[in-house]
Amino acid sequence: MNSRFVAAGIAALGLCFVSLFPLDLNAQEGPQSQSGDSVAKPKKKPADDTSTGDTTNTTDQPAIPSEFKKPKEVPADTPTFRTNATTVTVDVSVLDDHNHFIPRIPTGNFRVMEDGVPQQVAQFGQGEAPITICMVIEFSGRFQAFWTYGWYETLQASYGFLSTLKPDDNVAVVAFDLRTTILSDFSPDKNKAQEAMGRLRIPGFSESNVFDALTDMADRMSNIEGRKAILYIGSGIDTFSKLTFDKARRSLQESGVPIYTISTLQTSRIMAESYGMSPIAQMDFLQADNEMRTFSKETGGLSFFPRFLAEYGSVFNQIETALRDQYTLAYHPTNTSRDGKFRHIKVELVNPATNEPLRITNEKGKNIKYQIIAKAGYKAPHEVE
Repeated sequence: MNSRFVAAGIAALGLCFVSLFPLDLNAQEGPQSQSGDSVAKPKKKPADDTSTGDTTNTTDQPAIPSEFKKPKEVPADTPTFRTNATTVTVDVSVLDDHNHFIPRIPTGNFRVMEDGVPQQVAQFGQGEAPITICMVIEFSGRFQAFWTYGWYETLQASYGFLSTLKPDDNVAVVAFDLRTTILSDFSPDKNKAQEAMGRLRIPGFSESNVFDALTDMADRMSNIEGRKAILYIGSGIDTFSKLTFDKARRSLQESGVPIYTISTLQTSRIMAESYGMSPIAQMDFLQADNEMRTFSKETGGLSFFPRFLAEYGSVFNQIETALRDQYTLAYHPTNTSRDGKFRHIKVELVNPATNEPLRITNEKGKNIKYQIIAKAGYKAPHEVE
C-alpha cells in the first residue's frame, strides 16, 4: 500500500472524527483492557500447513534479528582461546544550531576520552551508509484510543517516517502497550512494514511499558553491525514496566544502540493545560520528556517534541541526517582490563595547536554553535576462555 495514499486517507478520516472523540490526558492509572487486541492478529493456519506463520508475541518470536541469536549450548569440542585485542568504534554526528550536519572536519580535530584518558584514533571515516532501524511505537488505550487525536498523530508519524527510508535501509516495526509485540522483522521491503502497521487498529491495554520495550529491542539489536538505531514514537509515559528508570538507563547505555525519540501529544497537552490539566498529569508528562531526553543523549541519539503535524517533515530529515552522515572513529583503548565494567566515552572537537575547543565558523566568519552526538560509553568485555 502506498504510504502517501494511507496517510491521505488517515488525514481525511482524522479531520472528521478527531473532534468527536477528545483525548483524555487525565486517564486513570492501573491495568485496564479494552475490547479487542492491541493489533489485528493473522488467522491461524491449518495444522497441516507447513509454511511459517507470522507470530506477533515476543514470547513466541525469536530475537530481532534471529540470525544473531546465540546458541544456548556450546559443543564440548569447541576450542578455547584468549585474546587481548579490543577495538572500540564510535559513530559521531556534529550538528550546527539548526541540526544540520557539519562535514569535512579533519581527523586531528577529534579527541576521544575514555574515563578521562585521551585515546589514539586508529581509524577514521566519513560517509553515508544504509541504516538498520527499529520503529518502537506506543499503541495503548491510554492515549491511542480509536479515532482520537493521539491515534491519528501516532499513525501520521509512523507512516511519515517510513516513507523517508531508502531502499537499502532495513526496518522493523514493534508496537507495545502492556506487552511488546513484534509486527515485522528487519527487512528492506517497506511493504512488509506498511502491512505490519496496518494492523494497528484498536489498542488493547491502557498501560504503556516504555522502559521494557526500549530495553528489550536495544538488547536484541546490540549485536547488529553497521549504523543502527531505535526510533521511539509515543508520549514517553511509563506506567507498568518491570524495569525502573535507572535500570533501563544503564541497560540502554550498555547496548550501544542510539535512541531517537519523537514525543507525541504536545498540542493536546497545551490545550489540556489551558482547560485545567491536573498538576499530577503535568508532572507525569514533564518527567517523561526528561526521561526521553536522557535516553537519547546518553545513547548518541536525539529527542524531538513537535507541536504541529507540519513539523514532522523537518524532524524526519534531522533524524535521517544524523543517522546517515556521520564520522566513524575507532581506537584501541589504553585500559586493557577485561573486567566487564562500563567505560565512559567523551568526544570533543579541539584545536591541536592550542588544545582549546575547536572554533567553527560559517561562510560569513561568524561562530557556529555545534553539538556532538555520540554514545556515552560501552561495556568492557569479559575474559574469553
